Amino acid sequence: MARPSTPSRSTCRRPTPSPPSTARTSSRARAAPSRSWPASRSTSTESSRCTWPRTRPLATHVTTDPNRNRSDDGSELFIGAMTGTSIDALDLCLCDFSATPPRLIAHHQEPLGATLTAQLTQLARGERQEPSESPAVDAIDLFGMADRRLAETTATGVARLLDQAGVAATSVRAIGSHGQTVRHRPDWRDQAFTLQLGDPSRIAELTGITVAADFRRRDMAAGGQGAPLAPPAHAALFPPGPEGRVVVNLGGIANASILLPDQAPLGFDTGPANTLMDAWHALHRGSPFDHNGRWAASGQVDETLLETLLADPFFAAAAPKSTGPEHFHLDWLGARGGERLAALPAGDVQATLLELTVESLAEAIAPWLGERPSMPVTLCGGGAYNQQLVARLRERLGTTVESSAALGIAPECVEGAAFAWLARQLLAGQPGNAPSVTGADGPRILGGIYPA
Repeated sequence: MARPSTPSRSTCRRPTPSPPSTARTSSRARAAPSRSWPASRSTSTESSRCTWPRTRPLATHVTTDPNRNRSDDGSELFIGAMTGTSIDALDLCLCDFSATPPRLIAHHQEPLGATLTAQLTQLARGERQEPSESPAVDAIDLFGMADRRLAETTATGVARLLDQAGVAATSVRAIGSHGQTVRHRPDWRDQAFTLQLGDPSRIAELTGITVAADFRRRDMAAGGQGAPLAPPAHAALFPPGPEGRVVVNLGGIANASILLPDQAPLGFDTGPANTLMDAWHALHRGSPFDHNGRWAASGQVDETLLETLLADPFFAAAAPKSTGPEHFHLDWLGARGGERLAALPAGDVQATLLELTVESLAEAIAPWLGERPSMPVTLCGGGAYNQQLVARLRERLGTTVESSAALGIAPECVEGAAFAWLARQLLAGQPGNAPSVTGADGPRILGGIYPA
């Protein structure tokens, strides 16, 4: 789902516990599934060109000294760069970690451009490239082109972010770059893998800033899902009060972080958030997302179709678990919906897809809300701007549902800030994963360092 854009300047200056057994009663007759937890450079994009300083900071190395990341003025600046499964834009956040909780300094949203968006979408969906559309001969060529283009887009976005904030590149300790996930296969047994692109070496070369990247594969190498990685960062960004907190990211895929006082964070993907709604809206309405959920609000939820979709084994699977648009896509919808899907008005399908997001999320977090009925739910990601989705979540969950903006970080900034936190952890030589979330064999220092 597209998100509000932050204005930017066109020039660049130099600058394992088990979940509680008590569950809320579902509004439907289905029983909630049981869960168990394991023990002067230049770059250009389609629209702009930015000039970078030739002077670059010294390479930053892993250290266990927590003060190593602090500047002379006491600040501890990191940038997080994130493109989600919606593949709509690159969110960049400049954060100061010298305070507790960390402070957001600036945010910038860099458009990906039509060419890069098309390339990333083709790779994520496994579509074949037509020879006439690009010099790419095959998917490997396409991957390489998109890898470089996303890196250059990231560098341009960093320049604009720093220009907006009035901060010099030499003041930033590192960029935490997630890149774009084009394939995530955590359940392929002895062949599990995850693949992100956005060349960190190119980003470091163009920006003159050390880059931390490739966070997911170390967790997966240790037997984890490689996702979600956000829960420990959410705990740092939004420290839970006595009642705890659930942080829900509504990007292409929904994931929930369960934050309880004095306990390791828990978390898991709950299923589709915007990915199916956006794809269905684009197919039938010709625009990338359903603004405020108005089209969904005009339709009627079809309970038969909803129950059929919720019968997918992913929803009943025990955590740790993660998923992506390689699982939940329009072909999946067509295969599961069958004749029932074909017989429904398109608006009713959109309403049902929104309810799929609501119901799958509600049932996934019901055990914790059942034990702590006043535990607040904090929403981030593009779906936090979907008024119909938020209204239905409030009705279904029966507790306080608020935007992350109420806690000082706009919804579109949270995941970027999480990868800034992961970069900080890496440079400090500290673990970035939560084995209670991913199922990894233990805490691991995540990612690789690409010095400036």
